[in-house]
Amino acid sequence: YSPFFQHALNSGVRRYHVAPVLCQRAKVAMSHFEPNEYINYEKLEKNINIVRKRLDRPLTLSEKIVYGHLDDPAKQEIERGKTYLRLRPDRVAMQDATAQMAMLQFISSGLPKVAVPSTIHCDHLIEAQAGGEKDLQRAKDINQEVYNFLSTAGAKYGVGFWKPGSGIIHQIILENYSYPGVMLIGTDSHTPNGGGLGGICIGVGGADAVDVMAGIPWELKCPKVIGVKLTGKLSGWTSPKDVILKVAGILTVKGGTGAIIEYHGPGVDSISCTGMATICNMGAEIGATTSIFPYNERMKKYLGKTGRADIAALADEFKQHLVPDSGCHYDQVIEINLSELKPHINGPFTPDLAHPVSDIGAVAEKEGWPVDIRVGLIGSCTNSSYEDMGRSAAVAKQALAHGLKCKSKFTITPGSEQIRATIERDGYAKILREVGGLVLANACGPCIGQWDRKDIKKGEKNTIVTSYNRNFTGRNDANPETHAFVTSPEIVTALSIAGTLKFNPETDYLTGADGKKFKLEAPDADELPKLEFDPGQDTYQYPPKDGSGQHVDVSPTSQRLQLLEPFDKWDGKDLEDMLILIKVKGKCTTDHISAAGPWLKFRGHLDNISNNLLIGAINIENGKANSVRNALTQEFGPVPDTARYYKKMGIKWAVVGDENYGEGSSREHAALEPRHLGGRVIITKSFARIHETNLKKQGLLPLTFADPADYNKIHPVDKLSIVGLKDFAPGKPLKCIIKHPNGSQETIMLNHTFNESQIEWFQAGSALNRMKELQQKSK
Repeated sequence: YSPFFQHALNSGVRRYHVAPVLCQRAKVAMSHFEPNEYINYEKLEKNINIVRKRLDRPLTLSEKIVYGHLDDPAKQEIERGKTYLRLRPDRVAMQDATAQMAMLQFISSGLPKVAVPSTIHCDHLIEAQAGGEKDLQRAKDINQEVYNFLSTAGAKYGVGFWKPGSGIIHQIILENYSYPGVMLIGTDSHTPNGGGLGGICIGVGGADAVDVMAGIPWELKCPKVIGVKLTGKLSGWTSPKDVILKVAGILTVKGGTGAIIEYHGPGVDSISCTGMATICNMGAEIGATTSIFPYNERMKKYLGKTGRADIAALADEFKQHLVPDSGCHYDQVIEINLSELKPHINGPFTPDLAHPVSDIGAVAEKEGWPVDIRVGLIGSCTNSSYEDMGRSAAVAKQALAHGLKCKSKFTITPGSEQIRATIERDGYAKILREVGGLVLANACGPCIGQWDRKDIKKGEKNTIVTSYNRNFTGRNDANPETHAFVTSPEIVTALSIAGTLKFNPETDYLTGADGKKFKLEAPDADELPKLEFDPGQDTYQYPPKDGSGQHVDVSPTSQRLQLLEPFDKWDGKDLEDMLILIKVKGKCTTDHISAAGPWLKFRGHLDNISNNLLIGAINIENGKANSVRNALTQEFGPVPDTARYYKKMGIKWAVVGDENYGEGSSREHAALEPRHLGGRVIITKSFARIHETNLKKQGLLPLTFADPADYNKIHPVDKLSIVGLKDFAPGKPLKCIIKHPNGSQETIMLNHTFNESQIEWFQAGSALNRMKELQQKSK
């Protein structure tokens, strides 16, 4: 009790007034920035109890938080992997590249204000070039129109705005918005980072965010739950990053699709809160809906250090709902002994190609991968915590003590302004600079291709090592010959000092400036600063209480922003004689469908960014990227040009894809672009979760082969007809008639995952069109 209340109790003065105050739970704000928005554990508890009584079985932690946010817990049909849940998330977060389209869609909805706490984070549009301050100023100048749009749109519609330089969205969320039991959706695939604080944080497309901001229940297929039991204890060179690198090697890039990864077991307590966030962050690379850890003392410690001890105290009271029930059932269980886990490095070209660090040199030589490391890059939303920077500095300090600096180029990306200011104060940044590092802006930078790289020419074969999460072909620097490997920040630092993949810091020696050999000791660093965090510069803009008078300017001649026109409604007919724009060979991520890097500047202008449609996908007909046959002229040309030609001629078209089509980013541009240029159907062996939903939201038909071998029956020169759309219904396959150039034809069956409301999206032309229809009906 406070001294005042204790005195009152001891003296007996007005005790009948004091007792009710003490019995009543204090309201605790969701964040410092929204003092009038409160955490509602009581509702979570009530919903969990309703569902537990209905299901009559122990619940996993994931189930508790997901079902605890059901719109109608008493009547909602619940079956893992099958039914669609209608949910009420607590809040929305958007990064600037996806927020542009999300806010344009929200403006188009005609609603006056967001229904839940929402934020915009400026982190994607800052290109790494010369270093932090210069790059930040350059980005502010170049992107002034976009930043002004996001700032004024946020002010008008009640959305908090984190200015450029504030940091990466996921680090800001962890520091300020995530908490045990929260359900947060974010327009970025690495939103699951917040699971490190015991929240269900899910990456979505902008249209999903618009639903939640509009106060509409959000739909999610009831996820399966994969349990990862951790035993033993992390030590030495092994880090939290190695846990997810190992899991990625086990489950592959599609093994987590449709599931939440739930970590549990005695090994959990040996991992810091920010380490847990690292593991959850990279769960996106295995296709997981999200990942989560149970509430524990490490989370409580982090909440306290980030000024949220009141949230930790409240979480303690409700802890039984923030951990899994004893005896709960997982759909699959993986067990990892942390005491036996070795440092890992994954790649190149895919994040699930896992190798122990001790083996990578020999593997690289055998495979013909360059062993000399050109650049080492640490930071990003995955690994830029105080602990990460501390462990990297501990490695660098040893090298400096022996007169060594990095042989490779070396860059450091702080995750937030708070991390930047704190590592500057505590000397870590100075050490990392002295070893040869360049500190970049508090932004995504090279991790998402925002890197003006000068040390190589495009097409030059080379190797980089990063502490990032994703390493698809050309992702970091637009060079398809860059072999990118992902690992922990401390391993990146060690390898950058050695300059080669053939160095194993656990066993190998370096030669100091004095000619003497020495071995790096395993790094040790504080998980949190001994002093309080230094918040650095204030970079947050509060939305005004009444933003109705705020003007949001979108110039009709802008090359960066474009107001949206509604897509056309379904005409009630089958889709007949569609041309095939491209039959994709092999991996096709959202980077292949809608490239990032220099294209990020057009994320608010649908027509301009559509000029990158599928330019990275490999055409099975000729084995080339961005080269497809125009079925009308028989000439080969760029994919977007061919799509525009078909649209101009009034011809509908389809795309045929391979496995896990659309893996990677949450960017809905990969769905908006094909719809904008006349596409109607995407047929694949399987889809990544977010991309499949994004396609549905924009009125496209994502369909899968009932028999995956039927992929081989379709040729790029064929025509496709989808029949049976008048009887389109959940669970009912559709027929596809393949018409070959010689006049023959064959029929195959296609499956889909549409529910009734999603079919209404298709019929209305998009989810946004359907929302407007419902608004008109309610009026």
